[in-house]
Amino acid sequence: MSLSTREAGRSTVIAVRGEVDLDNAGELDEALAAAGRACPGAVVLDLAAVTFLDSTTINVVLRAHGVLGPRLRLAALSPFVERVLGITGVSDVLSVFPGVGEALEADAV
Repeated sequence: MSLSTREAGRSTVIAVRGEVDLDNAGELDEALAAAGRACPGAVVLDLAAVTFLDSTTINVVLRAHGVLGPRLRLAALSPFVERVLGITGVSDVLSVFPGVGEALEADAV
């Protein structure tokens, strides 16, 4: 897994690439916590390039949602991620957007 973080106005975008699992989900947890502390706007999790995630990753995202609330936005779900989050019902609980741009625009509304 690799992470890249960028600022977008008052928001932060965290782009995740590759497989996210028990071995590296802690890095994602730390990135989400840091972004939540550092920016007053949305924290957008760009999942377009995620090829695998497990229950550990889902727990990290749900914990971040517990802290950030509607500030946490998932964007550009890869087909695999979309399927997993749909099956588990997580996509019904979190704010999911078709792309990063839409997730950032929702912050401006």
